[in-house]
Amino acid sequence: MERESGEQGVTRVLFCGPHFPASQDYTREYLSQYPFIQVDEAALDDVPRVIGNYHLCVVKNKRFDSDIIARAKQMKLLMQFGVGLEGVDIDAATKNGIKVARIPSDVTGNAASCAEMAIYLMLGLLRKQNEIQTSVNQRKLGEPVGETLFGKTVLIMGYGNIGIDLAKRLRPFGVKIIATRRSWCLNSEAPLQSNGLDQNGMSDSLVDVKGSHNDICNFAGEADIVVCCLSLNKDTAGIINDSFLSSMRKEP
Repeated sequence: MERESGEQGVTRVLFCGPHFPASQDYTREYLSQYPFIQVDEAALDDVPRVIGNYHLCVVKNKRFDSDIIARAKQMKLLMQFGVGLEGVDIDAATKNGIKVARIPSDVTGNAASCAEMAIYLMLGLLRKQNEIQTSVNQRKLGEPVGETLFGKTVLIMGYGNIGIDLAKRLRPFGVKIIATRRSWCLNSEAPLQSNGLDQNGMSDSLVDVKGSHNDICNFAGEADIVVCCLSLNKDTAGIINDSFLSSMRKEP
């Protein structure tokens, strides 16, 4: 619930929308000992009306375009809830003297969480989780027959922090890993240590086949599973198109 401006000397923080409610709950609890910081939340449709009352805003699922940013007369910081910044018009924010920040994935647990979720979804699809639940409810065992992750080829599109964490967790499953990124280290053939990195601290050695984003259609024909870890920007928007989908390996 948002409050109207009026208290002097109070820094007002706004969370946009009802999604991921633990974010504002934890923040409010953590800041409860600081009476000069007020944490509110607003419905997405109400954000344009109330945004002028706040100094900091956690964007979450609301697109902050130039019109909304122009209304944020007291705003000092827009914080994207997550890794990407596609939810904020950065040029408009800069023009209005508003700083924009995001949550980095490598030191916050975000990358690890996304990587684990990706593997959970892979296993669920391969093992036909929904169909198995139906069979169990019908007291049928041994059907349907699922598949193993072992021996599969996985294409990781975007070998950044999330892609690297995914590759680390996939390696023990015995998969072949193909990955794309803008550039690769010249020397990535050093043996891996127990943490999945080579002696130079690099993670490129986790990947069996490396390429750029120009190779994705060719790689799609080799992969059993595709995981898109790309940031959404003008260069990647629409990269999963008809050409890519038609290049993917078909089930026999």
